[in-house]
Amino acid sequence: MAEEAILGFLQNNDEIAHSGYFAAEHNLDHEEVKNVIKSLQAFRYIEAKVLKREFFNLTDEGKKYAAEGSPEFHFFSAVPEEGTISMDDLQRILDPFVFDVGSKQAPKKKWVAMGQQVSRTVQHVEDKVKEMLLQIQQGLELDQESLKSLKYRKLIILTEKWSGYSEVKKGPNYAPERRSLATDLTRENLQNWQELDFKEYNVNAKGQPVDSGHLHPLLKVRKQFKDIFCQMGFEEMPTNNFVESSFWNFDALFQPQQHPARDSHDTFFLKAPSTTRELPEDYVARVKQVHESGGFGSRGYNCEWKREEANKNLLRTHTTAVSSRMLYELAKGPFTPKKYYSIDRVFRNEAVDKTHLAEFHQIEGVVCDRGLTLGDLIGVLQEFFSRLGMSELRFKPAYNPYTEPSMEIFSYHAGLEKWVEIGNSGMFRPEMLRPMGLPEDVRVIAWGLSLERPTMILYECDNIRELFGHKVDLKKVKENPLCRIGIESI
Repeated sequence: MAEEAILGFLQNNDEIAHSGYFAAEHNLDHEEVKNVIKSLQAFRYIEAKVLKREFFNLTDEGKKYAAEGSPEFHFFSAVPEEGTISMDDLQRILDPFVFDVGSKQAPKKKWVAMGQQVSRTVQHVEDKVKEMLLQIQQGLELDQESLKSLKYRKLIILTEKWSGYSEVKKGPNYAPERRSLATDLTRENLQNWQELDFKEYNVNAKGQPVDSGHLHPLLKVRKQFKDIFCQMGFEEMPTNNFVESSFWNFDALFQPQQHPARDSHDTFFLKAPSTTRELPEDYVARVKQVHESGGFGSRGYNCEWKREEANKNLLRTHTTAVSSRMLYELAKGPFTPKKYYSIDRVFRNEAVDKTHLAEFHQIEGVVCDRGLTLGDLIGVLQEFFSRLGMSELRFKPAYNPYTEPSMEIFSYHAGLEKWVEIGNSGMFRPEMLRPMGLPEDVRVIAWGLSLERPTMILYECDNIRELFGHKVDLKKVKENPLCRIGIESI
């Protein structure tokens, strides 16, 4: 109905000046007219300009100004044409509200000079505010700057938004009647293609989105780390045991049973099953001996070692628990040099904030060979981190119960313009290695770092909870870019 009316009207007329008036004259719904004009315009049957208009009503204050004039005009009128008047006299003459508003607006418009005495700077002014308010009452349009000033002073309030079209004219494809366009290349259409009008092909139109899975940023960065370890000849350790005994998580690493990390406020202990079923008894005896009495050049901790503490089950606090199992298995047979790595979850009873989680990922590298030194550790670290694009490294002495010497690893962050800690490292102590049965000349170097920190840096994320947990932004997961570890250094 509306389409026939529009195309038919344009056949005998130059244009439709206003879609609203056209709809009213032809007894049509304006929304339907707008939709038809938009559709015909898309197929270039017609051309049209968009019309938008806002309708306002005056507030109570605006109605008062329209009837009596603005406060600034009353303030200006109270100042004598010649000479001056004191502020006290103006305050006595004028209504308190008029004085308060007028004393601010009149100087702003440079109508008066303010001080102890007030004088006019111009002889005649027009009350533009009153004029604009009267125009709105009459349904006339104002420019955007005028509307902005009235809205700022809360003299008008928006009541309705209207949109339509003006200057609706014939387009390049105009026809009194819309032609049916073929949209599919069927056999019948191809046989009669000369008799058909085909719809233009929009090469810029996007296809239907493909439903597919998306890799989380942590998975992308983890894949890059795995590739680097594999390039350096490392073998991945099995890390499928989230639950470990305290023995493998602490005792086998020569960590004392009185260490604060073994308290319940730092570690998640299991209620069921609360203890492990079995441990290698001969190895447990050697670990007990070195804890209580020392050995291999160590005095030990000179305190009672309790089996019930070692039997307690917990959620592993580091993947070094896996390293201790792997080294123990390696010691059972003829010694073979090994390079291991792992990337998996660990758990610590920590308060959750923007930089800490109770559940996160640890990256660990371990090299086991004869005659390794601290220089070998530094060399491996420089090679590993250079592949991450971190070529400037510094090392700082540190303390770990199961490594000696121990070092914190720092890298220079160009964006922050400072050195930042990126990991921890060291050489496993003889008190840890010898009870396992490894030869005396075998040394083990190791290092570790979190997966979340480099991911946060790479993806410019300042809150770790946006990466892990219920606050993850799924849109960000779908749209995040490729991991760029080491690309700048290639």
